[in-house]
Amino acid sequence: MQVTETLSQGLKREYKVVFAAKDLAERLDTQLAEMKDKVRINGFRPGKVPTAHLKRMYGRSVMADVLQNAINEANRKIIEDNSLKIAMEPKVDFPTDQAEVEAALEAKGDLSVGVKIEIIPDFDVGSFADVEITRLKSDVPEEEIQQAIDRMSSQNRSYTPKAEGVASEKDDKLTIDFVGKIGEEFFEGGAGSDIDLVLGSGQFIPGFEEQLMGAKAGDQRLVKVQFPENYTATNLAGRDASFDVTVKVVAAPGEITIDDEFAKQFGFDAVDKLKDAIKSNLERDYIRASRDKLKRALLDALDKKYTFELPDGLVAQEFDGIWAQVEAGQKAGGKSFEEEGTTEDAARVDYRKIAERRVRLGLVLAEVGRVADVQITDDEMTQALLERARQFPGQEKMVWDHYRNNRDALNELRAPLYEEKVVDHIVAQAKVTDQTVSKDELFKVDEDDKA
Repeated sequence: MQVTETLSQGLKREYKVVFAAKDLAERLDTQLAEMKDKVRINGFRPGKVPTAHLKRMYGRSVMADVLQNAINEANRKIIEDNSLKIAMEPKVDFPTDQAEVEAALEAKGDLSVGVKIEIIPDFDVGSFADVEITRLKSDVPEEEIQQAIDRMSSQNRSYTPKAEGVASEKDDKLTIDFVGKIGEEFFEGGAGSDIDLVLGSGQFIPGFEEQLMGAKAGDQRLVKVQFPENYTATNLAGRDASFDVTVKVVAAPGEITIDDEFAKQFGFDAVDKLKDAIKSNLERDYIRASRDKLKRALLDALDKKYTFELPDGLVAQEFDGIWAQVEAGQKAGGKSFEEEGTTEDAARVDYRKIAERRVRLGLVLAEVGRVADVQITDDEMTQALLERARQFPGQEKMVWDHYRNNRDALNELRAPLYEEKVVDHIVAQAKVTDQTVSKDELFKVDEDDKA
């Protein structure tokens, strides 16, 4: 094969590769010779089929494999000879002249193809001593531990049905049937039967429980509410709804005693041990939130620190993935760009910037990890795989086998582990200032986080 570079501009490289007809014919004959002992053709003994006969029967299909192997070989040669760090798989352009392709398939003519490659930019990661970030921290307040105890006690509280005609009060448990409508149309998930609702628990849409205060067993009430703007079902968010509610039972709560006997219901010998366990669980949530904020601050700092040309192919691939999610979200929510206060063109610009940020940070973290020789151990992969399998009770073996037998899936599991290790490596060198904040500030989700 003959390889000639035709373009070297920025991160783009293009090459012209010519495969001589003689070379293609030799490769074809070698492939056909290897087939002789494997094929079975009526009228010929095994291994005695003439090569010319094989060529007539299988020549074109075998040549297609020969060409693919030759192109793969050329791509590897280009990458190795030029020490290229490629961003994506090379793109091969075949001749537009069909006669040239046909001649090559018959091993009667040369084949010329174009190879387009985008490379990863070279940049120096340098030092991280100039990176300044703030780590937000917050202590678990005692009242939150008590609130958790109260929720646990409420969930395990006994209730006694009230006498007929006695009105409901706060903390009473109602057993209800309901059917919801938007306008005159029923909506999916808007109906329920024998649903328990503790008045004052806040487990239903805001305003729902308040309209059932004072209800008696057998009452039927029309409850009108508005779904919150941030409701999880985007097709219902912000919309007015009405519910026909039938109250079937009104039950009064029993007394609650928070003592060691109560703790034993949850597997603890004493209340203090139960509280310690609750505090440990809450602390893990606080630590995770602190870590998320720290990582976000670090990525923001790295995004400002590094400026280099990005491979167009990677950015386009990332943007396409983001845009597909945007369109799916709009379709599910029945909303348009205009209803979201923007236009499609403006949204494309904004999401393109997000795609560029993700690609830039991905390249930075990958290069930092390479320079620092960050490694994921077999034990760490095993622990991650076990954790993933535990998320699918009853299907553990299937999940385990899926990852063990699928390299791409295993790489998806390895990627976040690798990223977290790289982040730790950078944080260890950066200037980190701890700042104690309130719980609300620690768990606050700002607009950039949402994006």
